Amino acid sequence: MNNVTYLECTACSARYEAGHLHNVCVQCGKPLYARYDLHRAGTTLTKESLRTRTPDMWRYREVLPVADDRNIITLGEGWTPLLPAERLGATLGLANLFIKDESLNPTQSFKARGMSAAVSMAKELGVTSVAAPSAGNAGGALAAYAARAGMKAHIFVPRDTPRANIVECERVGANVTLVDGLITDCGAELARRQVAEGWFDVSTLKEPYRVEGKKTLGYELAEQMGWKLPDVILYPTGGGTGLVGMWKAFGEMEELGWIGPSRPRMVTVQSEGCAPIVRAFDEGKRHAEMFENAETVASGLRVPKAIGDFLILDAIRESGGTALAVSDDELIAAVDEIGASEGLFVAPEGGACLPALRILRDRQLIDDDERVVLFNTGAGIKYLEALDRP
Repeated sequence: MNNVTYLECTACSARYEAGHLHNVCVQCGKPLYARYDLHRAGTTLTKESLRTRTPDMWRYREVLPVADDRNIITLGEGWTPLLPAERLGATLGLANLFIKDESLNPTQSFKARGMSAAVSMAKELGVTSVAAPSAGNAGGALAAYAARAGMKAHIFVPRDTPRANIVECERVGANVTLVDGLITDCGAELARRQVAEGWFDVSTLKEPYRVEGKKTLGYELAEQMGWKLPDVILYPTGGGTGLVGMWKAFGEMEELGWIGPSRPRMVTVQSEGCAPIVRAFDEGKRHAEMFENAETVASGLRVPKAIGDFLILDAIRESGGTALAVSDDELIAAVDEIGASEGLFVAPEGGACLPALRILRDRQLIDDDERVVLFNTGAGIKYLEALDRP
């Protein structure tokens, strides 16, 4: 059964036929979204049916893109814990603070969700060789899922990418190219070689299916919170696929009749050393300009230009949310504080959410009894160079 009815451009609404390889819209160069017959999906995908399904992201099978189950490439991704953070909440005067801990995914980050969906679809559509630029965790995830699928993976990473990510890619069989520069430079090198080498590009939002894996964050959050969405979500944002994926999921769930029209206030969190979305939000722009000389120890946040910038900014504004930047010193200190308070060794990107939450509290933008979710997108153990310092 082909779950996807068509692909739609997120900017110009051009439609593309499902079942064929696509990257971005050929008319305007913007990301494509998969669209579903949600009425049909809802005949078998119900709140009741979920009670007996496997505890992974493929429990939401009808709203994921793979047509043939034999093409699903999985390592058990998804259904990560949503943990009450009572001690941390007490320090902030919040009675309902939670951490969604994505470090328990395969390859230890939320990137596993997107790559499971993308590689599964690549397999279904006949791809044998995939490529992507990465700040670290996406590369590790792509390498693992490509190996699982019997594909060759080509990963382009900045030369100063955390060593753990590079070793991970190499040990699971990927071809790793170190690039002098940032993830944007890696993407440019991939694009230069892609056609000649015969690779399929699975860069963030440059193919339609990584976001489909990431949107399961939104489905899980709703299910784990009893089908009542939180009031506020703080999300560390580089390429932003997790945030826009959740926003897509919320719309689908409303159409399925699972939730109402209310939405969480979406808060993008970036590092002061690379904050293109924050700057665009503050300046009232719909697109973010290149952030020059980007630098932060939170490598996943070091994305100076995101192709989905307008999708991120639209979700923030439509939800009544905001965009905040914190310093590297603050986010590193927050890794320690979260660890000591809640026993979670979070990635620097996840740590960034805590000082951002303090800013919101100081500005009286969150009430004491509101339900607030911080996202930890990866495992701190992969960032020893950044964290093992005086």
